Parts: sequence; structure tokens; C-alpha cells
Amino acid sequence: MLVDSHAHIDDERFDADRDEVVARALAAGVSLIINIGADMASSARSVALAEKYQGIYAAVGMHPHDAKDMQETDYAQLEYWTKHPRVVAIGEIGLDYHYDLSPRPVQKEVFLRQLDLARKTGKPFIIHEREAHADTLEIIRAAARDLKGVFHCFSGSVETAREYLNMGFYISVAGPVTFSKSGKTKEVAKFVPLDRLLVETDSPYLTPQPFRGRRNEPANVRLVAEEIANLRNVSIEELATATAANAQHLFSIP
Repeated sequence: MLVDSHAHIDDERFDADRDEVVARALAAGVSLIINIGADMASSARSVALAEKYQGIYAAVGMHPHDAKDMQETDYAQLEYWTKHPRVVAIGEIGLDYHYDLSPRPVQKEVFLRQLDLARKTGKPFIIHEREAHADTLEIIRAAARDLKGVFHCFSGSVETAREYLNMGFYISVAGPVTFSKSGKTKEVAKFVPLDRLLVETDSPYLTPQPFRGRRNEPANVRLVAEEIANLRNVSIEELATATAANAQHLFSIP
């Protein structure tokens, strides 16, 4: 059994064949998909997908790119969604200083407010962080040490991963671990303890080899898992079983 712990199959690129995408995932051994909200509209779509497909659960949240669009009433809507039995996390949230599509002070405020929401609702968080390690670490240390969460599509160093692991969080690895020039990510995939590791696709983005350049989909999480299993010199069955159990534990999925 595999779990794709982070996907966006509500994306319009799946509108023509979403049923087939879900069927291919099941055929590839992917029993669960966590579909992630990135703004209010995609969060609503994620909830709808979780209601439609037995193997899909939802996360709701505002991505740092869109933090500038967050309204006060949106926090109440996110909290309302967390009461849904198939909504399992607040995410994806965090900081992104690569594009700076929202002002950094606004990103920080929205990030902190959503961490507060995770605490209030008892839901784990899903972190997006790009070129903002120092500020992310500062905020996590100050405001989230008592929470549960995962750093998705982790692209940092072993040293950075160690800091988050020491605070009790999970690390998720995606398709770039299959790229030939992703030595840092491969080292992290070998370093993270097996009981703290998740795998994901971030579909439709970050398609693994040998399909790089095409639309990604949850069935490809098997390629991510196979690469990590090879790096760790364990069987794909062991890797799949462990990462699936980790996802079920983090997201409180029976």
C-alpha cells in the first residue's frame, strides 16, 4: 500500500480524465491520496473530491503565494471545513521568498494565523517553504513546537531536516529525488528515519523520471518510493508500508 501524501488533482489539468487518474493510482497500489488546498477555491474543491472518492482525503489552507488575498472571514471558513470528517490537515501553508507573490510580512501573518488554526482544531499542518528557511524555522520554533506537521516536497539540507526532525515533525520527499542532479534530496531521503518519512507527488507538478516534463499524477508516487527504497537498500514493500503508516498516523486516518 502506498499513500500519496500531497497532490492537487483538483487542478484543471485533470478535468478531462480525473476518474481515470484515480483509477490508475489504485491500480498502482496507491490506496490513499491527500488532496491539498492552496487557496479558498482549491480548498473547497479538495473537500468536494474527498466527498466523491473513497480514497481521497482533503487538506485546506492558504498558500503563501495567495496570502495577500486572505480575508478575515476565510479563517472561519477554514475552521468550518476542518469539522468535515474527511478534512485531515491545514495546508499547504508557509513562506515562499522565491517568487514573493505576496509581501513577506503578509505571508508571515497568514502563516501564523493558520498555525493557530491548526492548534485550535487539532489538525496537523503541511508546510510549503522555499528560500525562507530562517524565517520558517523561527516561526516554527516560536509558534508550532507543540503541533504535528510535515514539511512537504523537502528540498533543504540534511542539517535542516535534522532541525525539524528534532522538533518531532515529518519530512516528505517528492519526484525530484529521482533527478540525476538532486544529490542533496537523495541524501535527505537516506537520512530521515523511516518512521518519519512520507512520499508524495505534488501532482500535477514535479513529475519523476522517466516521465519528467509530463503532467504528474498520484500513480507516480510508486516511482518516488522505488527510488528511495533503492537509496536506502530496503524493499519497496518495506518503504511503502512504513510511509503509508506514517501518513495514516500523522493525518489520523484509520
